[in-house]
Amino acid sequence: MTIAGLLRHERPTLSYELFPPRTPAAEETLRATMKVLADTHPDFMSITYGASGTTRSTSRGVVQMLAEAHTIPPLAHLTCVDQSRDELITVIEEYLEEGVLDFLALRGDPPQGTPDWRPHPDGLLYASQLVSLVHEVARAHGVSDICVGVAAFPATHAMERWRQSAIDVMRFKERAGAQFAITQVFYEVEQYTALVEDALAHGVTMPIIPEVMPIVSTRRAVRASELTGVPTPVELVAALEAAESDDAARAAGVAHAARLSRELLDAGAPGIHIITFNQSAAALELVEAMGLRAS
Repeated sequence: MTIAGLLRHERPTLSYELFPPRTPAAEETLRATMKVLADTHPDFMSITYGASGTTRSTSRGVVQMLAEAHTIPPLAHLTCVDQSRDELITVIEEYLEEGVLDFLALRGDPPQGTPDWRPHPDGLLYASQLVSLVHEVARAHGVSDICVGVAAFPATHAMERWRQSAIDVMRFKERAGAQFAITQVFYEVEQYTALVEDALAHGVTMPIIPEVMPIVSTRRAVRASELTGVPTPVELVAALEAAESDDAARAAGVAHAARLSRELLDAGAPGIHIITFNQSAAALELVEAMGLRAS
């Protein structure tokens, strides 16, 4: 069953985001993390895809590992940045050959430290074009039961000057064939509910899964803000700074993420997607705190 099918069920989904390992030691950590997370019976796990296709082979390896070792449906990320249309077609075909049916189509961010970056001359500019391409390639290979998701941005949507643009982009993605969305990180439930309500008011009906990031250290708080452009809440940073041990800091971060997750589920969110940083402790504690286990 694809993610779109899972989201038609009444119970909320549980899912995790993993990163491709860059070293043999990181691969061993990832294997251990996957094994522990698999015991919570998640509905799917997503595997990120580096800028410019830099983790193409390792991303595929994680997808294969999930499918073969844990039989957990993988959500394969795809990005437009620095890849030609032909290169993207090849990646999509590789995944289809391996039985992958769920894709997350992202425009992607330019690599850091490239202020003069330009799009690939033979590439795609928008995620909506990538959504269309995935469906096109699948049809060409006789695969009809695929599912394509996209990104949504509650924190950006909260900024008045970007609000209508954000909704227009979501509408373009859905018209291209997107069947669900996963949000970027945010920290206020009102940002999520405002996005969902505005989307529905403008005819966007696909389910929007909120992404939750347990922030368990001040270092991670700084890094998360740098990566996402979304400031970490002041009260969370203060709690992390006041923590007298790593365990206390993790407890503070998990408690904050759990409150947000419960509020999101109470507000009607179709599930929770947890960023793991390839570590299991905070993710497991968050699942326990939410009382959310897939069955």
